[in-house]
Amino acid sequence: MIFNILEKISRANLQAKIRTTHLNLDASGVFSEMAFGDLALQVFKYQYTYNSFYRRYSSLIGKNVENVANVTDIPFLPIQFFKNQTIKTGKWQPQTTFTSSGTTGITTSSHIVREMGFYKHIARTGFTQFYGNIANYCVIGLLPSYLERSGSSLVAMIDDFIRHSKYPESGFFLENHAKLADILRGCQEKNIPTLLVGVTFGLLDFIEKHSMNFPNLIVMETGGMKGRRREMIRSELHDIIQKGFGVSDVHSEYGMTELFSQAYSRKNGVFNPISTLRVLSREINDPLSIQAKNGQLGVLNMIDLGNLDTCSFIATDDLGRVHNDNSFEVLGRLDNSDIRGCNLLVL
Repeated sequence: MIFNILEKISRANLQAKIRTTHLNLDASGVFSEMAFGDLALQVFKYQYTYNSFYRRYSSLIGKNVENVANVTDIPFLPIQFFKNQTIKTGKWQPQTTFTSSGTTGITTSSHIVREMGFYKHIARTGFTQFYGNIANYCVIGLLPSYLERSGSSLVAMIDDFIRHSKYPESGFFLENHAKLADILRGCQEKNIPTLLVGVTFGLLDFIEKHSMNFPNLIVMETGGMKGRRREMIRSELHDIIQKGFGVSDVHSEYGMTELFSQAYSRKNGVFNPISTLRVLSREINDPLSIQAKNGQLGVLNMIDLGNLDTCSFIATDDLGRVHNDNSFEVLGRLDNSDIRGCNLLVL
């Protein structure tokens, strides 16, 4: 009983700090490295204490609260565990579960959610950090593959954005491209700031029949052909989208089922994380070693303070580079990542 009470008190204190990270940004819009690192270490101690699976994994690789003194000492949980384990810090019942998409025969990831309001708060404040108040945008979601299944964290985020928009034109679209084209033209005529968030193949399908010249439109692609079209390199893809919508740049959103926090790119695929997210890179051939220098090709590790109730320290399979200003690039994925993963996956 006392253990549970202590967990609830610790969580409440940490959640309050995490909720206000965006209020502590410096003049350049960055949560200071010292403040972020201190909070990350507090979250590590909390999750090590109240997440038995994470504690067991940490102990197996020789990590504990006594020998983790810096952010680079923190153990990162392989992302594959979200496919075969229930990752949970504390004792609670989930309000919902986020699930990843997948083809037949592929095991998908599951991320249980203790409090949807916390996820939505992080998503809205993170968007505001880079684009301003979501209420001031007409928000349009062109996300057919995500809407056709349940459990999408992206749909949950965009649905919340739509609900907070002050424009009645906001909404989701599947295949009604003609109506979407009418709404976009109407927003352009009325000078309404407009955000179009689309899965890649959906954007390409739309502009094949309804190309337009809407220079002020924010087109934000979320990646993924989902088997509907051939894969393209980013420069080719963005060139087609730019011409199809008449925009100078294509924005991108980086997120995943296993994370609560997002990162945004305004152009060229260089992402900036929101205040609750930091990205480190680890050595390709040594999954337990963080790279000493930024700018090198490595595999991305995520510190997501928003994942307070599951695990905030995730070792992904994304290849990329992290830069000195905390921005990062995603350049691909490890080959056969499920096969080459840490052998501790048999825990």
